[in-house]
Amino acid sequence: MNSPNRGEESPKEEPDRDKDAAEESESKRLLPSQSPSPSSDDENEVAFESREKVVIVDLETPESILNVDYVPPFSWKKLWLFTGPGFLMSIAFLDPGNLEGDLQAGAIAGYSLLWLLMWATVMGLLIQLLSARVGVATGRHLAELCREEYPTWARLVLWFMAELALIGADIQEVIGSAIAIQILSNGALPLWAGVLITASDCFVFLFLENYGVRKLEAVFAVLIATMALAFAWMFGDTKPNGKELLIGILVPRLGSKTIRQAVGVVGCVIMPHNVFLHSALVQSRDIDPKKRGRVQEALNYYTIESSVALLVSFMINLFVTTVFAKGFYSTKQANNIGLVNAGQYLEEKYGGGLFPILYIWGIGLLAAGQSSTITGTYAGQFIMGGFLNLRLKKWLRALITRSFAIVPTIVVALVFNTSEASLDILNEWLNVLQSIQIPFALIPLLTLVSKEHVMGVFRIGPTLEKLAWTVAALVIVINGYLLLDFFVSEVKGLLFGLFICIWTAAYIAFIVYLISRGGALPSTWFSIELSKRFSADGT
Repeated sequence: MNSPNRGEESPKEEPDRDKDAAEESESKRLLPSQSPSPSSDDENEVAFESREKVVIVDLETPESILNVDYVPPFSWKKLWLFTGPGFLMSIAFLDPGNLEGDLQAGAIAGYSLLWLLMWATVMGLLIQLLSARVGVATGRHLAELCREEYPTWARLVLWFMAELALIGADIQEVIGSAIAIQILSNGALPLWAGVLITASDCFVFLFLENYGVRKLEAVFAVLIATMALAFAWMFGDTKPNGKELLIGILVPRLGSKTIRQAVGVVGCVIMPHNVFLHSALVQSRDIDPKKRGRVQEALNYYTIESSVALLVSFMINLFVTTVFAKGFYSTKQANNIGLVNAGQYLEEKYGGGLFPILYIWGIGLLAAGQSSTITGTYAGQFIMGGFLNLRLKKWLRALITRSFAIVPTIVVALVFNTSEASLDILNEWLNVLQSIQIPFALIPLLTLVSKEHVMGVFRIGPTLEKLAWTVAALVIVINGYLLLDFFVSEVKGLLFGLFICIWTAAYIAFIVYLISRGGALPSTWFSIELSKRFSADGT
């Protein structure tokens, strides 16, 4: 029997090679497009350099080497290595703006909105998990993907909107820190001095970042623990009604007098800059994107970690809401209480003692303000770098993003320093500013996470896609109600009213463009609706 020539393949080898080629082709099709190679790091903005990433140590087995779909078994050690990004993300649920929403909900609505706080946190968790999914599966964060997905003019509009949202959130956070410093200094330091002290946090951030991601995450863990201890102490000190608390969590109640607070509770959950931030933070772990099993493993650990982080944030928000529900519900002060005078009201209600509640509140508020301003600086770097593909030194980029918020905040502190009512009005305008930006973070996220050429096998399925769009639509509608209610009460004068109408038309037109361009809404919705109409016509 003649042996085959050297250049020819045996009949047995040929099908095997065809099969391998087909499997390789299918693998390339199903894997998402990946981040640039290390050699191109100098040309493109990346969230974390290779040397900065946390290495996930694992024991290689023959199965894990040969099978790209192999998902290693659960490990507590690995969960610890993946723990960090979710807790940094959760700080946006605990910033001074959220705390003000909590205390006002408690003072005006009592325990009745605790169920909404819980479900709003669950909705926020869903959105943040999708953000993490995009970052892990693609190796790029949301701002980078938007840069590639949209034309230049739309990308610049999205960047401008994201920066506006970040500035609005940062002003609230810096003012919150400044109020806390004023409380803890017994009024010796005015608001503007507190703003300048808080502004220095960007240099603290740069100092900590030089020591590695894990050191930075440890600092945030300390700040979150400080908040938890401070507000838990207040909770134990005021002794809220346990029965009313459980009823508030388990029994949905909503009255006409509490609708504004309910809208505020839901509106505070989705922070536009936080959606961009989480997709970048998850890239701080060294994950091989070519191995689908490793990507799935990372998603599993990030789901656990983010869920625990938001459970902690829910408990902290619960403490604040119930403390003010216990102390101020159905009182004369209920409608006047805000972040500026909350400490004073607490002191009048509960007095001093070994650890005066005023200073405990100040410590918790300072931890919330400081942690959220530093994460705001972090988010600003990713947003600016991702949308504009800037390759700047970290200190320069942090200084630029910090200045965007600090300069207007100092102006605000000087103008509104003596007036509590003015600060409350300012806070309402800042809430409106952030509410306006929500669609410009949610729509790109849900568009990209649903696309196979972006996500590969990790694109979300039809059921999750419908659920995500339902949650997004609910959040957008609720914030739309807030905007409508605000403009109806605040907009006066024909010229200003005309400007608002023109701006609203342009705003809606851009949202429609984002949805239509990406084919964003689940196609099955349209196909089901069309089939219903055709069947109706046929009958």
